[in-house]
Amino acid sequence: MSGKLHKAKGFKKSRTGMYVSIAASLFGVVGTVKRGREARREGDTLQMIDVAVSAAGIVTGVALLVRELRRLDIDDVLADD
Repeated sequence: MSGKLHKAKGFKKSRTGMYVSIAASLFGVVGTVKRGREARREGDTLQMIDVAVSAAGIVTGVALLVRELRRLDIDDVLADD
């Protein structure tokens, strides 16, 4: 069982795992946009704040994943030497 868990943790740090994580984060954008439109239509300020915080979290998460991808690229280049 621990071998499978170790493989799963390795996948999360792999290039493919990073792309899957970015795609999953971007799916969150769809729901956030829908909630934002509904909140704007209803004039619900509190829900608009919630949408803004959610959007900020998505942007930050994707930025962190992109940074990790860049680090993987740098590590690959250094490993070739």
